[in-house]
Amino acid sequence: MTLLHYITKQRSEGGREMLASLIGNVVKNDVFNEQGLLVIPANTKLSEIHIDMIKKHGVTILPHHLKAPAPKLAPKTNDVVVSHATEEMKDVFVRFRAGEAPSVSEMKTNLIPTIQEAIEFPTLFGLLSGLQAKDDYTFRHNIGVAVISTMIGKWLGLDSDKLQTLTLAAALHDIGKVKIEDDILNKPGKFTDEEYGLMKRHTTYGHEILSGRNDLPPEVPLVALQHHERLDGRGYPFGISGDKMTYNSKIVAVADVFHAMTSNRVYRGEIPFYKVLLQMKEDAFGKMDPFICNLFVHRMMEMSIGSEVLLSNQATGNIVLVFPDDPIHPLVQVDNQFYDLRQHSQIYIERLVG
Repeated sequence: MTLLHYITKQRSEGGREMLASLIGNVVKNDVFNEQGLLVIPANTKLSEIHIDMIKKHGVTILPHHLKAPAPKLAPKTNDVVVSHATEEMKDVFVRFRAGEAPSVSEMKTNLIPTIQEAIEFPTLFGLLSGLQAKDDYTFRHNIGVAVISTMIGKWLGLDSDKLQTLTLAAALHDIGKVKIEDDILNKPGKFTDEEYGLMKRHTTYGHEILSGRNDLPPEVPLVALQHHERLDGRGYPFGISGDKMTYNSKIVAVADVFHAMTSNRVYRGEIPFYKVLLQMKEDAFGKMDPFICNLFVHRMMEMSIGSEVLLSNQATGNIVLVFPDDPIHPLVQVDNQFYDLRQHSQIYIERLVG
C-alpha cells in the first residue's frame, strides 16, 4: 500500500469545485490521511460521500492519482454478472457428473473470466449482493468462494499464475458434490446426522475426481480435500492440523466460511455482515489461518468505507473511517453526528444497505 503523495487542506472555492469534478473517477491507490488512516481504498469510484470524506480529512486528490472508470460496454448489474458465472459453474458440474469434464484450458477460457469480472464491482455492497446465494446455492456458492478467494489472493500479492491456480481450485472446491444424491444436496432444511455424514464425503469425492486428471496443478485436488480442515485439527475429513494444510486450502477455507455464513438459506437467514466478521476474527485463534483471516477482515472493512450501513439502533449512516487496531468498530457518520463504535459498545453494524 502507498501513502497518498500530497496531503493539504482544501479551503478555496476553486478547490471545492475541483473536488466536485472528481465524482465518477476511480482512485488508483489507497488514500490515507496525515495520521496514516485509510480514507478511501484503491479502485474506489468516487461519489459525493467520498468527496465529503476527502474534505473532512484535508486530503488533496490530483489528476495523476486517478484513473477513468472502465467503459461500460453494456449495462450489467451485479446479479447479471454473477448469474452468468453461475450458469458457467452449473455447466461445469453437469459435465463432471456426466463423466465429460471440461478441460482446464476450457475452464480458463469460459469460467475464470466470469469470476474475474465479478471482482470488479466498485462497491462492497454491490459485490456481496451479487454473491448472495438466492437460488442454485451449490453453483452460486462455488462462484462466491472463487471470487472471495481470488480477492484474498490479490491482497496476499500472489503472482498471476498462482492466482489463476487459486481461482480454479476455489471454483472446483465442492466438485465432489456431483457424487452426492440430489435429495440430500438440495434438501430445503438442516441435515440429519446421517445426511451430514454423507454430505461430508464431498471432500474425498472431490479429491478422487480431480486427482485423477493430469492437466490440473496438484494444489487443486488438495483444496477439494482440505477446505473443511481446521488449524486445530477439528475439521474434516481427516482432522489434520494446520501445518499439513496447503496455503490455498487455508485461503479457500476462509472464503468458504464467509460466503456460507452470509448466504440466505431455507433453514436460516443470512447472518449480518458485522457478526460474520466478528466470528471470523474469533476463528483466527485456532481454526483459521490467523494472518489470512485477519487480513480478510481488515480488507473487507476497508472496502466498506463510504458504504451506507444500518446500525443496531436502527439509524442509518456511512462508514467514514476504519481503525487499524479495531476494524470491525469503525467511525460512522449519522447525519451530522459521528459514532466511534469502539466507544459505543452497545451499537454495532447490523448490515450494509448501500
